[in-house]
Amino acid sequence: MLMLNVGGEMNQAITVKTFLIKGALAGALSISMGAFAAHGLKAIVTPERVTTFETAARYQMYHALFMLIVALILQSKDNNLLRWAGWLNALGCLFFSGSLYLLVLLDVPRVGMITPIGGLFFIVSWVLVALAGLKSA
Repeated sequence: MLMLNVGGEMNQAITVKTFLIKGALAGALSISMGAFAAHGLKAIVTPERVTTFETAARYQMYHALFMLIVALILQSKDNNLLRWAGWLNALGCLFFSGSLYLLVLLDVPRVGMITPIGGLFFIVSWVLVALAGLKSA
């Protein structure tokens, strides 16, 4: 949930709560998808597709942790760059991992065109964290 006050800034408490929830759910989904890849997927798709699915789950876990860390930092210091990093990271999870899951499960190659957009969101989110660090130093 995105809330804006009159000044245009997101409500810090809502942002922290949102990133904590999104990070925790992304982590739980990542573990579920990894378990599915290890125990169920191998019987229905090629080993190459299993590897692709595992990559999606692994990157989703990395970025679930990213969201949790951003939420924890935002608890002590509100920062617009960190908020943007959190939102772009969440979109990165959806576009990158989501498109790879769909690619493997539905066998629709066009879905793979979305994956680099998610990767770009991931990269920009990390750069924004670096900029936030530079700005606070």
